[in-house]
Amino acid sequence: MAGSGEAPAADLDAAERVGRALAERGAVVVCGGRGGVMEAACRGAKEGGGTTVGILPGHDRADANPYLDVAVPTGLGEARNALVVRAADALIAVGGAWGTLSEIALAKRAGKRVVGIGTWELALGGRPVDGIVAATDPEEAVELALG
Repeated sequence: MAGSGEAPAADLDAAERVGRALAERGAVVVCGGRGGVMEAACRGAKEGGGTTVGILPGHDRADANPYLDVAVPTGLGEARNALVVRAADALIAVGGAWGTLSEIALAKRAGKRVVGIGTWELALGGRPVDGIVAATDPEEAVELALG
């Protein structure tokens, strides 16, 4: 799960619904472990009876959002994005900023499926590039990621 630590309400709602839907399908939610979209996804997963893992950028577990079952402090800063991506079977990106874009790129490089809700669109030389499967709602995003 990828998205901004500071996100608009619509992204937070979508992320919470994604987290809940993933949990209901038996998936573990892996994210960066902090606030915003990450916290919303974890909250939804916990409400759905799921398990959550956060791979934190800093050294302190106290920086984790309160909905994590497992908090992994790395001290790697944004380089921890590579660990988030490698630990996941697929990546669902909701909205996002530069860190989300880096996770999308790392996921594509690792051969992972990337599904997006209102997230980045990719182009090279002004021409669209395939890479992110667009979903219209959280439930479709989960189906596309897991199906």
